Amino acid sequence: MLTNKQKKFLKKEAHHLKPIFQVGKSGLHDTIIKELNAVLEARELIKVGLLQNTDEVAEEAGVRLAQAIDAELVQVIGHTLSLYKQSKEHKRIELPNG
Repeated sequence: MLTNKQKKFLKKEAHHLKPIFQVGKSGLHDTIIKELNAVLEARELIKVGLLQNTDEVAEEAGVRLAQAIDAELVQVIGHTLSLYKQSKEHKRIELPNG
């Protein structure tokens, strides 16, 4: 569980990132979840865009995704989710304490 200070730090880090995944009308399925998990292992912090033709609600999709891949939902802005998961082998981001 991230503290408010850590979330604020991650929001700042994610600001310049572009969404690297887009969820369309097929919604969230196993293939996307597996790929997201692999990308998070390599990058730790990513953005996911929800296209206008998706039936997914951004906040709900973010919570489901975070639970499915054991990640943290950093923020939801419009149709864009920011997700964080500490990497086991490629640690890049040093979170501030408490």
